[in-house]
Amino acid sequence: MSNKPHVLVVDDKASMRDMLAMALVAKGMEVTQAENGEIALKLAGGRRFDAVVSDLKMPKLDGMGLLRALSKGGEPPPFIMITAHGSVRDAVEAMSLGASDFMEKPFDLAELEFKVERAIAEASPGAATGGALPGMVGNAPQLAEVADIVRRAAQSTVPVLVLGESGTGKELVAKAVHALSGRANGPFVAVNAGALAQGVLESELFGHEKGAFTGADAQRKGRFESADGGTLFLDELGEIPASTQVKLLRVLQDKVMERVGGSQPIRVDVRLVCATNRNLRQMVKEGRFREDLFYRVNVVTVTLPPLRERIGDLGALVQHFLAREGSRMKFTPEVTGIMERYHWPGNVRELENVVRRCVALARGDTVARSDLPPEMLEAGALPPGESPAAGLVGDLERMERNALVTALEETGWNISRAARVLGVGRTALQYKMKKYGIAKPGN
Repeated sequence: MSNKPHVLVVDDKASMRDMLAMALVAKGMEVTQAENGEIALKLAGGRRFDAVVSDLKMPKLDGMGLLRALSKGGEPPPFIMITAHGSVRDAVEAMSLGASDFMEKPFDLAELEFKVERAIAEASPGAATGGALPGMVGNAPQLAEVADIVRRAAQSTVPVLVLGESGTGKELVAKAVHALSGRANGPFVAVNAGALAQGVLESELFGHEKGAFTGADAQRKGRFESADGGTLFLDELGEIPASTQVKLLRVLQDKVMERVGGSQPIRVDVRLVCATNRNLRQMVKEGRFREDLFYRVNVVTVTLPPLRERIGDLGALVQHFLAREGSRMKFTPEVTGIMERYHWPGNVRELENVVRRCVALARGDTVARSDLPPEMLEAGALPPGESPAAGLVGDLERMERNALVTALEETGWNISRAARVLGVGRTALQYKMKKYGIAKPGN
């Protein structure tokens, strides 16, 4: 008996069924096809499928009807609804009935493959995240969610977009995607778009031909060519100018590029991981970032929490950085309290620098209050109950709680769907619900 995941594909168009079947078979799955919901329901009565991918609009019994029928017999298998006639109402109804995801046509096959794999993995009994990612320190629920997404996304070749404030560890996530992928033996190449001027950036990314511009005395390969067969990490994606966005889109669509000053197409095979601390959706609305490029890079999104939202990991991070410095210094309770109350605008990178400062300045083997940076003392000197920012923190927490409750109510208290609406992971949402004492009415 085969151990491959078995997926039921339901669509009234044979060409669509065949395309989906070929894509999923190529990912190592078995596929059974059905041309409408009635046939699919009969097939599902004879065995349990590991996942169902179904069109919404079909004759006899549509996708929503199929999902309802499967739900009557207990928990349905992971169910991904696809449609060319999507609406928010359809999506909410599908999620409330237990659907794992909802996709609108036209969609990227790589994205569908990833979502099917993720849904199957999440439904597997005893499925584990596999622990922390390489280089990531801490046990916060948000990090567990990040690790889970990265481990599954790494097995595909789809682009990954890493979101988060500066200093949260976005390059560590990119390196983890590379290390856990089938490209681990290939090159990992990183480039920071925000640190380079437009002309220099294009040359860095795509290379240039001899004589392409003043000072181009020889042909030079760019980062894409250097990363061929591996992974390219493009940081500060939101800083890329419009002209470069067009060229980047071509590489993603056609896997072809040209060097600056050249006309010869060069084929490259690169897994792209991008990162930004900008709001790309807002930039798209303002016309500062191409919409087609946004959807190309935003196939799988990983959101890193700021340090202030996982302050419970501070102790482990301090010990990690002390070990890196080869130091066994101790932090007094007063110093630890100040650090825990500090806002950490520079996140984990700032913490690392603070630890290095303390190691350099401390007298003896204990870090004292005077060893901390002045700005930290000014911001973190008062106990939490006496902080002048306490009122603001309380207001923010009330706003966050209200946003969580609203999203849960609008999605029929479906945690998976509400998490997607809020742009957070399921585990992180459950953590927040517990923190604020949020529970479905009647439970």
